[in-house]
Amino acid sequence: MSALSIEAVIFDCDGTLVDSETLSLSILIEYVAEFGLTISEEEAHEKFAGNELSVVLVDIERRLGRSLPEEFLDQFRTRQISVLKRQLKAIDGAHDILKQLKLPACVASNAPLTKIQVCLETTGLHVHFGPDTIFSAYEIEAWKPRPDLFLKAAATLGVNPERCAVVEDSIFGVNAGLAAGMSVFALDPHDRMSHVSGITRMRGLRELVGHLPASFLPETFWNGGRFSGNRPVTLMDGSFSGIRFVGRKMLSTVLPGST
Repeated sequence: MSALSIEAVIFDCDGTLVDSETLSLSILIEYVAEFGLTISEEEAHEKFAGNELSVVLVDIERRLGRSLPEEFLDQFRTRQISVLKRQLKAIDGAHDILKQLKLPACVASNAPLTKIQVCLETTGLHVHFGPDTIFSAYEIEAWKPRPDLFLKAAATLGVNPERCAVVEDSIFGVNAGLAAGMSVFALDPHDRMSHVSGITRMRGLRELVGHLPASFLPETFWNGGRFSGNRPVTLMDGSFSGIRFVGRKMLSTVLPGST
């Protein structure tokens, strides 16, 4: 779909807007180790990141060969929230992307609403979203990779699914976006989704500007600087060598190798 056809952007939260995946997985790895189960960070990212937590816990119990204590989930959430409030940071470029985005935007996450709110408030990203633009899978009891959450978000925004862009970092979210018939932009700095077709892969969130240039104000930040005058800017993935602006008007997109 043409970038000009996009009318709304749906962001995942964990790992997309906030750098919470590594923190949360580290807490989970440490906690299950207390029960005698060793899980590597790489395996946790591959199998657990972005997945429904109840599915993750079932897999852990299968590996352990026994049930986890009833208080495990509550204790995990308590540990998780405590660390997030102290250590959580926004993903590089998140503030600038949201500030300069001209289109309607929302957050749609597999996490509970309270955790989403903690993540957004701790990083200051909450200022970009109202209460009616934050969607949790727990509210509809349908988790990614099912498309229901994204379809709910699109319906609430009043935008057809095929005119929505989804920004995700997990294979579960990517598959949900594809199943919803949306344009999917995947944050994939470690090439974990190189085998997935039908998506646009990005190494950093700031690359979204290059893929959807008409969706952002000309003042959009890039690598710490502003677009100004007739200045070309290099995108991280090399898909463009720059976007030219004169004043506030976008004149042209500069293709690789052009001047």
